[in-house]
Parts: sequence; structure tokens; C-alpha cells
Amino acid sequence: MEENPKNTSKKTVRSILLTVLLVLTAMAAASLWTSYQVILAGAHARYMGIKNVSSEKIAKIIRGAEMNANNIFEEVNKNLDSPEDVIAALKSKATLNLDVRGYFAAFVPDYFPEKGTWFEPYIYQPEYGGFDYRQVGSARHNYTKSPWYVRAKDTRGSFWSEPYYYYDGTSMSGHYSTYVKPLYNAKGDLACVCGADMKFEWLAKELKWADESSRNNKVMNKYLVFSDLSYYTVILDSDGTCIAHPEEKEMAITDEAVLKDLRNRKSGVANLDIDGQTCRVFYGPIEFINWSVAVIVPKYDIQKPILPIVALLLSMVVIGILIVWLVCRRK
Repeated sequence: MEENPKNTSKKTVRSILLTVLLVLTAMAAASLWTSYQVILAGAHARYMGIKNVSSEKIAKIIRGAEMNANNIFEEVNKNLDSPEDVIAALKSKATLNLDVRGYFAAFVPDYFPEKGTWFEPYIYQPEYGGFDYRQVGSARHNYTKSPWYVRAKDTRGSFWSEPYYYYDGTSMSGHYSTYVKPLYNAKGDLACVCGADMKFEWLAKELKWADESSRNNKVMNKYLVFSDLSYYTVILDSDGTCIAHPEEKEMAITDEAVLKDLRNRKSGVANLDIDGQTCRVFYGPIEFINWSVAVIVPKYDIQKPILPIVALLLSMVVIGILIVWLVCRRK
């Protein structure tokens, strides 16, 4: 019994439509995958670039603070015969670097007998601006037992201290790191340990300024589509602690692979859960100091540019199927 020509025609149309659907779907999937990889590559280049710029900016600040501190410490080293001259030396160039909150010289016990056992002059920026002086050494504040003093005495070299929190109820309160350097007299004996205090809140403002500059850069953002640019930049200690960050953006890294990279001063990219949100984290070391910069980007913001491509490809598949169906129907 011969098959009805109409049924044969319907089967042919269905076969053609199915074939076209499969081909268009495969092409759309390949295009979608390629587009997504291009978007990821673009995001990687963009945010690693932002990370590098921030890292270079912080390194420049750190280097500048070190150079200025060393100039002040050299003046102190030239005036180790008089406590008054030491104070004057600390004051002499303090205003050259307003990024540093204070400078001090912690002398070995009884170095100046007339000043008592604990002599630690401190030049600092008070709430009302300018620089002020106070003597902070005392039996209660036995700085010779402080980790930075002991380390400077043992290593005989300069370094940045581990981050710490200082509180005195004034604007001086905050998170700090101190650049430390031991000084020696003409006999080669340790005279004092000098330090320059840098406040992290100031570094956080610098990072925020850099982020805003990138967001408002019309040339850099010319070809961005459907992106909120809701990223932000932080500074991480080698143990994953966030030591400088925008307001309400404090975080900590607990991922072991990332922590290993931070300790080994390596760059990398990782998907991490931060404040209940999946984020892509671009991180890398800062020169001159054992910290790293990390750019935190919500993953959905990176994926947003793929949405119009998905809509376009789906529309093309539907239109293609519709055209084939109309052509087959007329035959």
C-alpha cells in the first residue's frame, strides 16, 4: 500500500526542521561558548590591569614613605648626642610626607640619663592638623619588649611591621603598619629604633580613588555592555587578612590555594564566596612589602555582557526555524 503523499511531505518538513534546529542550536551553542570565553578573557585583562595599577600605586606610596622616613632617621642619626636635637631632627622633615601619621625614636634604656629610662619622642599629626610632639615611653609602655623593637635589635635591618590596631580615643585610633629601622652610634652600639606609622584608612581612600577613576574613564569603558562595574579593591596581608578596604567591604581570605599564593607572593584568579556572593578575585603582590592587592568583582557582573548575546542567538534560531518552516510549507 502506497504512503499518502501529504504524510510523506509532512515527514520531510519535520525532518528538515529538526535538522535545521540541530544545526542552528549547535552553531548557537558554539557561538555562545566562544563569546563567553572572549568576555572572560576581556574581564581577566581588564581587572588584572586594574590590580596592577593599584599595586603600583601602593608600592609607590610605600617606597615614598620609606625614603622620607630614611631621610628623617638620618637626621636623627646625626644628632644622637642631644635629646633636644633628636626631637628637632624628627620635626625637621616630618611635613614632607603627610601620608605618614607619626615618627618616633625609641632609645635604649638610659641612653640619655637626664631623660630617664624610657625616652621615646613621638612627632605626630593631631586632629587639628600640623605636627605635635609627645613623650610616649614609660615603664607602663616598655617599648623594648615590643615585637618591632626586638626584631629590629635582632635583625639590625629595616622592615615593615605586622599590621596592628591602635586605640586612644582620638583620630589617631586606627589600623597601622610601621616602617622600622634601628640606628647605631659612632661606637657601633644600638642607640634607638626609629619608626614611621602609616594608617591603613588613608590607603583605603587611595584605593577607592583609583577605583572611581577607572569607573569614570570613558576610554577604558567605551565597549562595556550591561556591566555595573561594581568591583572594589582591597589590600591583603600574607595571612589573608584584609588590612585596607572600602567602608563596609571588610573581608578575609580562607581559601587554602589563595592563601598559599599570598604567602608565596604569586598572582592568581579565584572564584570565592564573599558576603554570601560568588565573586571573582584577581590578586597579586605589592613590591617592597609583604602585602597583596585584590580586585573583587561579583561574578554576575562579569557574566552580564553574555545576556544580549544569548538573546540574539535565541532570536536567530527562532527566526531561522520560522523561515525554513514557511519555505517548506509553500512547496
